[in-house]
Amino acid sequence: MFNFREGNGRMQYNLSNIYNPELPQCLNGFLNYLGTIQGKSKNTQDGYKVDLTMFFRFLKIYRGIVKENYEFENIDISDITTDFIRKITLSDLYAFISFTENYRNNGNYARARKVACLKSFFKYLFSKAKLIDTNPALELESPKIDKRNPIYLSLKESKALLNSIDGKFKERDYCIITFFLNCGMRLSELCSINISKIKEDTLTVVGKGNKERTIYLNKACLMALNNYLKIRNKDYNKIKDKDALFISRNYTRINKRSVEMMLKKYLKNAGLDSTKYTPHKLRHTAATLMYKYGNVDIRSLQKILGHENVSTTQIYTHVDDEKLREAVNSNPLSNEE
Repeated sequence: MFNFREGNGRMQYNLSNIYNPELPQCLNGFLNYLGTIQGKSKNTQDGYKVDLTMFFRFLKIYRGIVKENYEFENIDISDITTDFIRKITLSDLYAFISFTENYRNNGNYARARKVACLKSFFKYLFSKAKLIDTNPALELESPKIDKRNPIYLSLKESKALLNSIDGKFKERDYCIITFFLNCGMRLSELCSINISKIKEDTLTVVGKGNKERTIYLNKACLMALNNYLKIRNKDYNKIKDKDALFISRNYTRINKRSVEMMLKKYLKNAGLDSTKYTPHKLRHTAATLMYKYGNVDIRSLQKILGHENVSTTQIYTHVDDEKLREAVNSNPLSNEE
């Protein structure tokens, strides 16, 4: 959306959302493509902008255009030209990935994300913008990533967390955590919920990639929602965003940071590790509990979580340690001495 103002009978536009003079023209074009054509979220666009800015700054040092002792964050990349881009090789890309490991302490996951960013950027330059004749990232390999089981709360710990909720905003906070634990929604989705999008036992949220998806509310969610709305609507005239479901102490739409801090407080109250669990870990918890206790199949879980690829959902099909222990003990030879 363009910001504009009217003056002297003429419309004046603020184009900062689609053009940043501090970035190379090709990078501005790529970011616009990500948002308008591929529907990538603002967070994804910002992440790619950070990674590619680092990449171009590294190249300026690597090629001796600026001195090594120059302040890295102050390196200007607005003068990167198409000719500069055309001279980038696969070796340059691997040098950058090595730089992120040795000088930026990037682990496998962070480096894999940067590889994905570079591949996407050069694919755009080659096949969409037609700015380069060859794609140097075509053969770029990603570091191996060991599979990690998601971190989640057990059923007992989830109940303890819910029972720890108290205070002035307990109805709101109980509803928020109930939604996390039962629906598996993302933090950004929860903060963006509008009352107008709630219809009986369903609500519509804007998920990853600006895609709308429907979330079904179970009995616990509906009860928590009704209890919260009774309290929320007492101060209806003070609320600045009337359609926002979750309201802050300042009567504005609650933000992500407030939800994160609120969760930390209740985790401590419940005697749980507040550094280990985040709103996203509650999403893991919801998925795990549905799969473990609700016999939800993988395809249904994919739709509930709003995953584009089922491979993303498969991390939630981990077997818990107790089941592994039971499996080993069930071996008929387990009692042999």
